[in-house]
Amino acid sequence: MPYDPPLNSLGLPKPVAETRVVVAMSGGVDSSVVAAELAREGYDVVGVTLQLYDHGAALAKKGACCAGRDIHDARRVAEEMGFAHYVLDYESHFRESVIDEFADAYLAGATPVPCIRCNERVKFRDLLETAKDLGADCMATGHYIQRKMGLHGAELHRAADPVRDQSYFLFSTTRAQLDYLRFPLGHLQTKAETRALAARHGLSVADKPDSQDICFVPDGNYAGVIEKLRPGAADPGEIVDLQGRVLGTHRGVIHYTIGQRKGLGIGGLADPLYVVRLDPVARHVVVGPKAALATRTVPVREINWLGDIPFTDQSEWELEVKLRSTRPPAPAILRPLSATEAEVELLTPEEGISPGQACVFYAPDSSRVFGGGWIWKGR
Repeated sequence: MPYDPPLNSLGLPKPVAETRVVVAMSGGVDSSVVAAELAREGYDVVGVTLQLYDHGAALAKKGACCAGRDIHDARRVAEEMGFAHYVLDYESHFRESVIDEFADAYLAGATPVPCIRCNERVKFRDLLETAKDLGADCMATGHYIQRKMGLHGAELHRAADPVRDQSYFLFSTTRAQLDYLRFPLGHLQTKAETRALAARHGLSVADKPDSQDICFVPDGNYAGVIEKLRPGAADPGEIVDLQGRVLGTHRGVIHYTIGQRKGLGIGGLADPLYVVRLDPVARHVVVGPKAALATRTVPVREINWLGDIPFTDQSEWELEVKLRSTRPPAPAILRPLSATEAEVELLTPEEGISPGQACVFYAPDSSRVFGGGWIWKGR
């Protein structure tokens, strides 16, 4: 009978010491703990940090990842734990794959989520291929999400800690990528456990604050970044109601988001008004009552399906969907239009839904993630 070697803690049939793992290291506590834990177990760890943008301007910024300080912190952790570490310059590719689309989406009146595109196009595609070139058996990250083995192979599941769960940002992970990826922190119940592990290893980043902003917008000023990338993007225009009546003027469509109420500069009205639509061609910010924000039908495209049978094998799927990272999943019916497009019917209307955001699919009775897609046009 053929001999089947036992699986190691990463689910691979190799001795730990002969298993090479590339760890994507951002310089934060999460990925540092992953690298340290795997090194302690005896794996052949190779840390890789990506330089994604000109970090010289971000050295003094707090709350941003992949900046100069973070590269230094990742390198220091590798030195402390005794494994190899490399810094790869992905700056031009990051701009082409993520930043340019981010700017263009805002100019088109959408509300993009660049962290998803970064995972999809940079970390889980290009960096993953680099890991294979380095001879790694798998790639590990510090994301809070779980990979579990099911009857049909690897499945994506929400993190054990719902507060830290990052499944919304990882819905576009493909089956092939999931076979190669590992997420060692997904089972932890709280972030405090992660910091305790960092302290146990004596890591210098044990108390480092979590990143809060998009890495290339460390001060949260999206409009300022877009104006630098696309000069003239902040052309002024008119604020109009749903009937097209002019209520005031604005300083550029890029300064507004769907659902916004404050900062419109049209006070004195009996009832508050909200941004319900952006029309960049006419340079209109369209406002209306809160009720006008309610959406029941959501068109979705670029679908990544992680179910066990093809997406189009059923005319309807009763699942839960998440339309914003800060909102809980809600019951919905998915009606496939093709393998990559669908109409999503929300059983309870939601407010503030905008093109450019993600729509992520979940099993209604488990932690499993069935993929998701992109909201691609307005009401």
